[in-house]
Amino acid sequence: MDLDTLKRLNAARQAREAAILITNTATGDERLVLEKDGYDGDLQQDEIAARFRSGKSGMVKVEEGGDLFFTVSVPPPRLVVIGAVHISQALVPMARIAGFDVTIIDPRTAFASDDRFPDVPLFAEWPDEVLPRIGLDRFTALAALTHDPKIDDGAIAAALDAGCFYVGALGSRKTHAKRVERLAAAGVGGAALGAIHAPIGVDIAAQSPAEIAVAILAQVIAALRRRGMSDEAAA
Repeated sequence: MDLDTLKRLNAARQAREAAILITNTATGDERLVLEKDGYDGDLQQDEIAARFRSGKSGMVKVEEGGDLFFTVSVPPPRLVVIGAVHISQALVPMARIAGFDVTIIDPRTAFASDDRFPDVPLFAEWPDEVLPRIGLDRFTALAALTHDPKIDDGAIAAALDAGCFYVGALGSRKTHAKRVERLAAAGVGGAALGAIHAPIGVDIAAQSPAEIAVAILAQVIAALRRRGMSDEAAA
């Protein structure tokens, strides 16, 4: 790998950006594809998109010019949970098993305690104070679970603005309709508002906090693995 390519790859990793190094196994030629830059018109467009979604490296057979090896570098997915609630207590261990780095944010110190969330990054602060410090990006999911607009709304708006791959919010359809009105009044665009998963979670008729957590995690994983797919292709 030449020095310029190595610098660009390291910079992408540092910035939590997805990248693929494509190597021609016959000639040794290399090129670096950054997901943020797009790849419309690329002969390997479908393969590149699939590799970015799966995060898996591997060999790709081509008819002419030598086979290609795709070295895929994607940042570890993160789940930021707004609300140190019962659902979160069930969601955190499952999300970590599934490979997510998890962070909990809740300014209510009665909920945000180390006893309730051991060994998890926990911030007993307002989301608007924490989120700029920890950062949000396209490999971050945000689940707003406090059911309190004063805590949830700002975090949801920040996640939409950052392009998080998943933004979900607890609450009924009626509650969400009011949420949409508030966010629209705060300047959030209609397309972004339509990206919010609410009521949160896959519809499995969940009742208990643990069941709701399962429904949320399933929806988050689906969103991660279908990034960049059209609605028709994702269906």
